[in-house]
Formats: sequence, C-alpha cells, structure tokens
Amino acid sequence: MHVLTFSQARAELKQTMDDVCRDHEPAVITRQRGEPVVMMSLEDYNGMNETIHLLGSSKNASRLRSSIAQLRDGQALTKELDLNEQEPEAAEQE
Repeated sequence: MHVLTFSQARAELKQTMDDVCRDHEPAVITRQRGEPVVMMSLEDYNGMNETIHLLGSSKNASRLRSSIAQLRDGQALTKELDLNEQEPEAAEQE
C-alpha cells in the first residue's frame, strides 16, 4: 500500500489516482491534523462492498467457501455458453 502525505497527494493527485486505478492498490494519505484517509478506485470499492454483502449472510458465506473448496479440489464443471441462444420463453413467443 502506497503511503503519502497530504502535500504529496495534492502535488501528485492525477498520478496517484492513475496508480490506484491501474495497480488496484489503495493509497493512504496522511494528514498533520486528522485521521489518515484511503484512496481507492471505484471498481475496487464496489468489489469490496459486494464481497461484504455476499459474506454478510452466514449461509451464503458457507456456500461460497464450499464452492471455492470444490474448485480447488478440481471438482469444477465447465460449460460453454452460447450467447446467441434464446431463453425458452423467448423462443416460444416467436
């Protein structure tokens, strides 16, 4: 994690923002009179919130952990998706 002072962040704002987005690494910005803050990309922030939401339910968290374990054990199934294939009810309406 990159740590920089408020003055550095202000002087290098564009570069810091580009680095945070490109590297998917947050930056900590320290201040003389105040708590440090974290700068992160919107993509990473949204991903973090989605993870928190998905793991918020103990039942869902258990299912996710089980799925990850199955994947690690080589028990994953592969399926080819045909993006041109219509849903059954859409095909019936034609």
